[in-house]
Amino acid sequence: MSVLANGKTPLHAFSQSPFRTRGDFQTACKALLDPLVSCFTPGSSRVKIGTSTTRFDEGGAQIEGFARPLWGLAALLGGGYEYAEAARWREGFINGTDPHHPEFWGHIEDLDQRMVEMCPIGFTLAVAPHVFWDPLTPQQQENVANWLNSINEREMPNTNWLWFRVFANLGLRRNGAPYSLSRIEADMDHLDTFHVGGGWSNDGPKSHHQMDYYSGSFAIQFLQLLYSKLAGDFDQPRAERYRERAKQFALDFVYYFDAKGASIPFGRSMTYRFAMVGFWGALAFADVDPPAPLTWGIVKGLILRHFRWWATQGDMFNSDGTLSLGYSYANMYLTENYNSPGSPYWCCLSFVPLALPDSHAFWTAPEEPYPTTSLSPVAALAYPKHIMVHRGGHSFLLSSGQACHYPVKATQAKYGKFAYSASFGYSVPTGSYQLEQFAPDSMLALSDDGGEIWQTRRVTLNARFERPDGGAPVLVSDWKPWPDVEIETFLIPPVEGSENWHLRAHRIRTGRNLMTSEGAFAIYGCRSDNGRILGSLAQNPYEGTMQDARQALTVSSAGAVGIVELQMNVERAGRIVLADPNSNLMHGRTLLPSLGANVDSGTHHWFVTAVFALPGDLQNDDGREEWRGKWGQPPVIPEWLKRVMEN
Repeated sequence: MSVLANGKTPLHAFSQSPFRTRGDFQTACKALLDPLVSCFTPGSSRVKIGTSTTRFDEGGAQIEGFARPLWGLAALLGGGYEYAEAARWREGFINGTDPHHPEFWGHIEDLDQRMVEMCPIGFTLAVAPHVFWDPLTPQQQENVANWLNSINEREMPNTNWLWFRVFANLGLRRNGAPYSLSRIEADMDHLDTFHVGGGWSNDGPKSHHQMDYYSGSFAIQFLQLLYSKLAGDFDQPRAERYRERAKQFALDFVYYFDAKGASIPFGRSMTYRFAMVGFWGALAFADVDPPAPLTWGIVKGLILRHFRWWATQGDMFNSDGTLSLGYSYANMYLTENYNSPGSPYWCCLSFVPLALPDSHAFWTAPEEPYPTTSLSPVAALAYPKHIMVHRGGHSFLLSSGQACHYPVKATQAKYGKFAYSASFGYSVPTGSYQLEQFAPDSMLALSDDGGEIWQTRRVTLNARFERPDGGAPVLVSDWKPWPDVEIETFLIPPVEGSENWHLRAHRIRTGRNLMTSEGAFAIYGCRSDNGRILGSLAQNPYEGTMQDARQALTVSSAGAVGIVELQMNVERAGRIVLADPNSNLMHGRTLLPSLGANVDSGTHHWFVTAVFALPGDLQNDDGREEWRGKWGQPPVIPEWLKRVMEN
């Protein structure tokens, strides 16, 4: 029996696009919009995609389903494409803002989710007024203006949400409707306080350290670039400042993508999927020339390859063609309490280049490959506290110091792991008991109750870069899972000659008895011939698992992942954790090579861990020889680390 005999998800029209030309991009955008048509309410002011719920009301959720696709639709129409179903969205504008219509969107309240959706609505009015403003009667225009203007009198969260009020006003201003310039200026001045340097901004006050995709593509950098284009006529100094910030940011942000188009999942809102590439499209929309060594051809390649990668993730669609909540497949474990069935359509913001004419440099430039030769294989990014690694065919990052400023679900998994991979994704807990439910990939998990409840790194103390002996950057952090347990962790990127290995060292001082389990990356764990869970490598030399006293390894069609304790005098038992299904973002069935050991109260321990990762299909003789050769040569403990351990 072969897994090819198993049923496959029907190929979505989006996934059939080659993503080479502007026309391909237009067709793919339409392919995302078409399935939504049957989901409209009778008055077309809401789109109901699914039945899961959020922390906010159902009306707000369905307005989200209506508004978020507008990112793509507005750019499509603004670029001259004709889409007949756009009339439904226009009817929704009219009815949703009419206080006397049964489908009125409702009056805005403080901290209202409807505020978020005003952002794509404002953008739509700015770039496609010929469809959404000009055909409206004076009364209808007044209703739209009144509804959007109502945001100016309401309280908003002290986060990237402030951008949404700015864009509501920008949309009105572009059409000569009443708006609040003073509110725009006040919000912009405050948003500028989030900036920390190098083009990077926190998602909120500087007292927090949260720099995920919201700092770039999901909100802040993306909207700064759109602002520089839409508000440049009246706020030129700020617009120029944003353009310069974008150039600085671009030189860091390029590291978050791999040569095949995948991005490195990190942080919250991963269900926004290809919104991750939105920054690059906004760079084109704002006519900001990419900074050297980047070119328009490289930027175009980053976007198109990213979409091609997502075109291979066919399981991200529901059976009716709408996007599911999840990442590579439908998965509620990774979602946040603000994710409605319409939330994933924030991804449509990555279609903004469609607003550009086909004569724009972005569209005319020949696509260029990822700039591997121009970038360092290991780069320390000071502001997000990430070490970016592109070595051994693997793109990933090492992380310390970030945390969400409120208790988002699985926050320790989304911000606190040691490493995040473009090839293997990351895992989130599915429950509160046992390692299988915690699924602690790229984490050191500790239990003081015999293995029932586990603690991992969530909040770090004194996260910092060091360059021992003047060499490669190392990330160091202190953390305390309990008041009487102190851990210092060193994250060490791969070096030349050991390109597929990174190191982690942990100094543990404990005032209680502990069980420990440290995980490598989680990896797809099924056989290629029948889809069942992998057996032993002793039975199949091409794929399977192995574990012994000091190491563990899994080889599958996704690649090879392993973990080794480098100290010969330290016993840490290798084990393969069968992670709960749907814990990983990319693969629903994963195995987690891990090392386990017990430590006694009142003792001081060092663990020195080498993590092996080789992505790709290794199911042939050449692949087997490759992973065996590299796995058989683990790195040694650096001399500087030996000195630290001795002291």
